Amino acid sequence: MAAATLARRIGRSGVLPLCCRLPAWDRATRPPSSPLQPPGLPLAPCRSFSNNRIQVELDESSGVAMMKFKSPPVNSLSLEFLTEFSISLEKLENNRACRGVIITSAVPKIFSSGLDITEMCGKSTEHYTEFWRAVQEGSSPAGGCLVALSCDYRIMAENPKFSIGLNEAQLGIVAPFWFKDTFVNVVGQRIAERSLQLGSLHPAPEAQKLGLVDELVPEEKLMEKAAAVMAQWLALPDHARQLTKTMMRKAVLDRLVAHREEDIKNFVSFVSKESIQKSLRMYMEMLKKRKS
Repeated sequence: MAAATLARRIGRSGVLPLCCRLPAWDRATRPPSSPLQPPGLPLAPCRSFSNNRIQVELDESSGVAMMKFKSPPVNSLSLEFLTEFSISLEKLENNRACRGVIITSAVPKIFSSGLDITEMCGKSTEHYTEFWRAVQEGSSPAGGCLVALSCDYRIMAENPKFSIGLNEAQLGIVAPFWFKDTFVNVVGQRIAERSLQLGSLHPAPEAQKLGLVDELVPEEKLMEKAAAVMAQWLALPDHARQLTKTMMRKAVLDRLVAHREEDIKNFVSFVSKESIQKSLRMYMEMLKKRKS
């Protein structure tokens, strides 16, 4: 299944994953000139499903689904959000009509703020374990930036106010090895090393220069461009493209699967330390002051 990201502002990740999904319109009102349906043709059969935080519409004629995050104010990745995300992806993976997904946001000006800090602060070790397992099990797991990095193509709004990155270091925590491996695969060792150590959030033009996103377009053109890119990817034989992706990503996935329990234990041990809890509380207080 091809994946694309479209991004307005990604908060921590600012991109719209071209996970191959388009925005969901109601079938009765979707304009015939929408990216999901060529002009002049009858409306294609669409299958929709939605839960509290994820909205999905699958155009069965094109094989392209649109997944929208709808967990305001900033689409933070809580335990509940990640659970719904994984279920939605699994439904699409099991649907033979689905060939690609475009992941975007129903919340204006934001893709995702990343992992929900409240899930990592002041909770029990059992909760930390459940949360981190949910992070691991998402088919495109982790923070907003990792969702985008897990996609085949990333399109970001052409606006220097929007940014993307892995800013764990700013919170006093460390990105796990599989975040790092995915990041390195996209931007290379040196850029990833510097960015992760500094917890950098890269403005859109810089993100494109670093290879963190593939393309910048005006915000109003995001969906149109995503549809065009998806069509380009899906024009190729599925089996060749999918086998190539599996070959390219196998080492990272195998390493995560082999060490997932160790990774959970390391996360729980690390985040339970009082020094880390103090750092997270300070960061949360800073965010509250910004809002006020």
